[in-house]
Amino acid sequence: MPALITNTQNKQLETGLKKAYSTINQALLLYQNENGVPISITELKPAELKPILMKYLKTVRDCGLGSPDADTACIPNNKYIDAPEKQKHIYKTYNGQNDINYSAFDDGQFVINDGMLVLINNAGGGVVQGADTNVFISVDVNGYNKRPNRLGQDLFMFQINENGTLLPMGAKGTHLYSETDQYCSTTSNNDMNGGGCTAKALSHEDFFKNLPR
Repeated sequence: MPALITNTQNKQLETGLKKAYSTINQALLLYQNENGVPISITELKPAELKPILMKYLKTVRDCGLGSPDADTACIPNNKYIDAPEKQKHIYKTYNGQNDINYSAFDDGQFVINDGMLVLINNAGGGVVQGADTNVFISVDVNGYNKRPNRLGQDLFMFQINENGTLLPMGAKGTHLYSETDQYCSTTSNNDMNGGGCTAKALSHEDFFKNLPR
């Protein structure tokens, strides 16, 4: 019976990931149709991506950048995450060995109508000299109040490339691509382990059957 429950839960995570990928892609396509061009990461101003996405998604909760106190839908912002009383809300890496690095998730968050929590990394762009041009969209496909709360298991990362295309993190050309699988490994101690699992989760048939516990 426990194995059956686990298999059912993992199947729900798989379905959630595919839905999240489709939903975010659709939002970017709507943006392109309205503006005549794909979204440009080099022209995005700091924190500009969040309101753009919210315009094309059915949003039920605007979490801002994240508040000092986690609530029923949102997590604390990165600058508050080390507060002792917030430790219970921290996501773990793919293998559960470490807390994740929150710096890739702290430029805005909101909840869409199916309960998914969307987290943004959009620190800057080409208009800000020296700013980080990596633009990430991460989705907790079952909301942060439901387990496993692990990067690469229910929290998945995507990256928008220079052409405005949404890529699953871990695909070649993305920030967390690794030939040695340090970002999607049962043994890696990297604090972004799991961030590179999205590509595998979408392409490997047995990925969700073999999630580490």
